[in-house]
Amino acid sequence: MKKIFIAALALLALVSCAPKQQCNARHTSWAYDATIYELNTRQATEEGTFAAAEALLPEIKESGVDIIWIMPIQKIGTLERKGTLGSYYAITDYCEFNPEFGTRADFEHFLAKAHELGLKVILDWVANHTAPDSEWTKNEGWHYRDSLGNLMVQYDWTDISKLNYDNQDMRAEMKKAMHWWMDSIGIDGFRCDVAGEVPTDFWNDAMAEIRAKHPNMFTLAEDEDKAQELTESAFDMYYGWTLHHLMNGVAQGKNTVEDLWGYFAKVDTTLRKEAIRMNFTSNHDENSWSGTEFERMGDATYLFAAFTYIVPGMPMIYTGQMSGNHHRLQFFEKDLIDRVENAPQKALYKGLNDLRAANRALWSNEKGAPMVRLTADNDKVFACVRTKSCPKHGDNTVIAIMNMSAEPQTVTLDMTNLEGEYNCLCGKTMNVETSQTFELTPWKYIILTK
Repeated sequence: MKKIFIAALALLALVSCAPKQQCNARHTSWAYDATIYELNTRQATEEGTFAAAEALLPEIKESGVDIIWIMPIQKIGTLERKGTLGSYYAITDYCEFNPEFGTRADFEHFLAKAHELGLKVILDWVANHTAPDSEWTKNEGWHYRDSLGNLMVQYDWTDISKLNYDNQDMRAEMKKAMHWWMDSIGIDGFRCDVAGEVPTDFWNDAMAEIRAKHPNMFTLAEDEDKAQELTESAFDMYYGWTLHHLMNGVAQGKNTVEDLWGYFAKVDTTLRKEAIRMNFTSNHDENSWSGTEFERMGDATYLFAAFTYIVPGMPMIYTGQMSGNHHRLQFFEKDLIDRVENAPQKALYKGLNDLRAANRALWSNEKGAPMVRLTADNDKVFACVRTKSCPKHGDNTVIAIMNMSAEPQTVTLDMTNLEGEYNCLCGKTMNVETSQTFELTPWKYIILTK
């Protein structure tokens, strides 16, 4: 069944869904064609509760999302609290629920509904620090302290206290808490906050223990600098921070198409091929502190949304991105997202999620296809092809042509060995020839599939 989607001068062509390939895999099978969605429970609904968020699950599932990463939901501190409601990341008890969001029973009901719909849920895990009024601060040697015995903070995070991983008792208790969430609550994995600040050997030990019981667990590290070692065994996916900043830079005229290709050439040689990169145009940090995707990317917003699906990795959607949210959400206060009726972003992401699911070439890492640059006569245009050959399901090809400038562009591409008919706008087909010319309005993108 063909599905055609048009948004922001974009051209998307969708092909029939194919069964998942059967092959050896590094990651759990449900991750390869997945899209991940970051849920900000506080700001997603007027109530800001698990019960209210549960009502959103059918809509999230219908959009084509597969994994929900839920921001921290444990009990948080009051000492040195920032703002009125405080930070999700200043935890006092790893195995107690934040009453702001509801009870354990409320979350278990939310989780059961998510699983019923076929959604996976991973929990944001804060292993680097606790709140200063955590019970753990009473245990000698569990936190770093200065020469006067005062708890130590990092950066300007004055509402937290950094944990000391030289202490084996603390390590054991941290692993015990992680086991509890997997064994007793039944989540599907973890997104680990500032993962590079925690010793990698802890992650290796903890994840190996948990995976022994839960082999289908999925893990995301909030880190890029240590991605090579973190993804060796502990983590499935890392943050594509550099790519994110390059996208902002291109949208603002500070970076170029060549910078993007230079980045891909570098990571292709420095990171292991099994490491999944998370591609995103927004998240809770970027929205609150750097601005919405519309502030940072302007008219290029929709192009780069599509870009996160075309390039290797897994795309991520933040709360409000499918709802028409156009404002920065306050981090320590109640600040409800904009929810616009029939927001165009809803159709945008639904089309992109369908595109990813239907085209094996776009799947993550070893089950997807490498990205190859197409020879073009215009350096303002990003043009690539991803082709996946499969004896069982045949070949799948995705071509993307993206005008990464605020000016109209004409580009001629060398399509040698790519000739033939492709799905395109309005259900019609485009016959691609060896040398193909495209006229692109500002920030227009064209995606062709067969």
